[in-house]
Amino acid sequence: MEKKEIRPSKKQMRGAVWSYFLAQGFCFSSWASRIPDVKAAFAIEDVFYWGLILFLIPVGKFVAIPLAGYLVSRLGSRTMVQISVTGYALSLFAIGAVPSIYALGACLFSFGVFWNLCDISLNTQGIVIERIYGRTIMASFHGGWSLAACLGALLGFVMIIYNVTPFAHFLISALIIIGIVLLGRNYLQEDRLQPYDQVEQSKKTHETPALLSFIRKPEILLIQFGVAGLFGLIVESAMFDWSGLYFESVLQMPKSLQIGFLVFMIMMTAGRFLANWAYQKLGKQRVLQWAGSFIFVGFFTTSLWGNAFEPIALKVLINSFGFMLVGLGISCVVPTIYSLVGAKSHTPIGIALSILSSISFIGSLVAPLLIGAVSKAFDMAQAYLVIGVLGLCILLMATFCQAFREGNSPR
Repeated sequence: MEKKEIRPSKKQMRGAVWSYFLAQGFCFSSWASRIPDVKAAFAIEDVFYWGLILFLIPVGKFVAIPLAGYLVSRLGSRTMVQISVTGYALSLFAIGAVPSIYALGACLFSFGVFWNLCDISLNTQGIVIERIYGRTIMASFHGGWSLAACLGALLGFVMIIYNVTPFAHFLISALIIIGIVLLGRNYLQEDRLQPYDQVEQSKKTHETPALLSFIRKPEILLIQFGVAGLFGLIVESAMFDWSGLYFESVLQMPKSLQIGFLVFMIMMTAGRFLANWAYQKLGKQRVLQWAGSFIFVGFFTTSLWGNAFEPIALKVLINSFGFMLVGLGISCVVPTIYSLVGAKSHTPIGIALSILSSISFIGSLVAPLLIGAVSKAFDMAQAYLVIGVLGLCILLMATFCQAFREGNSPR
């Protein structure tokens, strides 16, 4: 008697994909929460040199852009999401285990490659599940990422307080993530509806002329959205990669009070879950204006007043407030821009997002070099002051650029 294949329910499919988003967010924040300790383990004092090392992460992400599209098309997101999340976890473990700075650089490059592979394959799986549901549920997946990143930051803080080494921390995190991969793998869905060769032939026959025309002359609004996204990614990188170092080196806080990354992630997570409510109450243009304002005020609060007072409690309070404002502001910048592209762009959505991502991604490449160079020439407080100006730029773009206004937008 033949066994009947049991098809997972929609809730099981959604839960599996959501758990993989959790795994990615948890992996990322496990790394970000221990950046100061990894830097200290290799006795790196030169901030510009450290910026060059961190630069290998966005380089890995950049290299993975064409690779991700090819592999997801060739193997399907069901297979690639398992490979990507597992590789991401193993890269995290390797970062804590390597003995030399050169091996660390190789691991950070690998971390960046698998990071981007995760982004593409996970979002593809999310779209598959969204189509099965027949309604918009993508925000819940990204909310899961933020929630896990917040929990990972909290766990990292606990590990720091109890003097757990990055090696042990990353080993525990990697095992948890691999466990999630194994538990959810049977509920993931195939997304390749045609053989790869047919898909490629179809692209060549039908889409190439359109792709070339849109790339040669992209819509003005895509350029404007891309530049705003570029500013947003610089701000994100400044907080993800440098907030822990700011509390350690600029404020010289004891480990038990190095809560900058944690409070930033808490507010970023809260902002992600409040975004839809804010869109309904204020509209997307006003949300971006407030976001830019929060980023500007948050960085300037930290840079100008964060180290102006002697009492440690006051320092922690002022800087935490500044980091919370930045977290609340940046939480909705990139999601809002992606949403505006879908609502306003006349370019086919896949091509539009590729153009937007290509422009915005420059921010990830610029951030570590910019912060490292300004910190070396002046100090890290001045570097954060420069990043704060980008919040003002987002505010001005959202106010005066036609692409962000309600109604029609430039072609």
